Amino acid sequence: MTQTPVLVGVAQLEQRVTELDSAKEPIDLMIEAVQMAARDAECPALLSNATSVRVLRGMWPYGNPARAVADAVGANGVETAIAPFGGNFVQSVVNLSALEIQRGEHDIIIITGAECGNTSAKARRAGIELTWQDLPGEPDRRIGVQKLLRHEAEKAAHIGRPIQVYPMLENALRHHRGETIEAHLVRISELWAGFSAVAATNPHAWIREAKSAEEIRTPSKLNRPVSVPYPKFMNSNSNVDQGASLIMCSTEKARSLGIDKSRWIYPWTGTDAHDHYYLSNRDNFYSSPAIRLAAARCLELANLEVTDLDLVDLYSCFPVAVQVSALEIGLDLNRPLTVTGGLTFAGGPMNNYVMHSIARMVELLRASPEAMGLITANGGFITKHAFGLYSATEPAQPFQHADLQDELEDMPKREAVLAYTGRAEVESYTVMYGPEGPTVGHVSALLPDGRRAWANVRDPEVIGSMTREEFCGRQVKLADYEATF
Repeated sequence: MTQTPVLVGVAQLEQRVTELDSAKEPIDLMIEAVQMAARDAECPALLSNATSVRVLRGMWPYGNPARAVADAVGANGVETAIAPFGGNFVQSVVNLSALEIQRGEHDIIIITGAECGNTSAKARRAGIELTWQDLPGEPDRRIGVQKLLRHEAEKAAHIGRPIQVYPMLENALRHHRGETIEAHLVRISELWAGFSAVAATNPHAWIREAKSAEEIRTPSKLNRPVSVPYPKFMNSNSNVDQGASLIMCSTEKARSLGIDKSRWIYPWTGTDAHDHYYLSNRDNFYSSPAIRLAAARCLELANLEVTDLDLVDLYSCFPVAVQVSALEIGLDLNRPLTVTGGLTFAGGPMNNYVMHSIARMVELLRASPEAMGLITANGGFITKHAFGLYSATEPAQPFQHADLQDELEDMPKREAVLAYTGRAEVESYTVMYGPEGPTVGHVSALLPDGRRAWANVRDPEVIGSMTREEFCGRQVKLADYEATF
């Protein structure tokens, strides 16, 4: 017998540490979030009746945190599971959990995760070593696979941190769209100001004071330059202590436990897909075939169009991620594209942001039962993707899911070159800043035969020009991993 999956309990919480000795660690936030989610469903029995506890991997030392959560909330004898790093995995775990409930493999699934990035940062500055628990042990199950996302050419050029890669994607998109540097900076700061305005209305957001577009694009003491074209206010904000939880069960179980239907939110459809794992192999830096196909299928499975979406939360680690997603999905960049305020303002608790976006979506859909909401999730460098459609209205058919990977394997691909010497054309670039100003430029270049190479710029005069002028499309001379103009 097919069971219908529903989200019945959600929770989000934060801690703002003043004294390190009183700070809770991530496992404490997870346990509290799970207990809050059961209270949100108005059904404490969800915890003792749970059949699986699933935790999203975070920046903590725990071996089997799901067991600690289960023991703390009275979920005795349940399956324990952990998912790997990747911002896509919250939605992927929800997709999987919905399918398993639908097939009758589980009755009640608890999903949780937390980060204490703010506490960690304060401890580092104070020279204090945090004594978090190890929680050793192996979970019963590992969901998903952790894969390396850096090509040998990227490693050799020492390029691969998000604050290096995403601005390069941003500059490639700007050049592709034919925008001037000045007009582009104004436009993306206005986009981010819209996200900040949403965060100001979100009771769970970390930064609830709305910032203007001018504040966001203008370097200041609080908004230091990080990498061209992004100052700090355009970067994901991992300096947060936040936890969240989702509880999913079947409608049959929800009825038997007396959970009011006003708490129910139905996952309608979900999809998963990824682009070429190595950035070096992407056809270009301004599109995502995986987003395009997976988003379209997610809507198609629900017999919906883009225009049917009332609420949207696009994964928003950096402005380029939002723009690429919106353009591939067919969403107007001028419409509201977040329900939280995004990873800069609502908070970017590393792997766990999407749990917060789903929880917030649930709150808003409960208040608008006819509305349809889309969640997008992104891991890597616009690499790994998961989508979910949600509504308080029951779908006409069972939960539908598709993995689009087979359709993506033959997408256009470039070869990367190691230690190339010769002429090439700049595909994209960025400049990294240190405390004293610009430090190094990074370049991706296309060779005359279409292959891709990576290099660094060391000349201070050229680096200075790269902070002000358009370098995409310029000719460059590469010698191993060094670039000169």
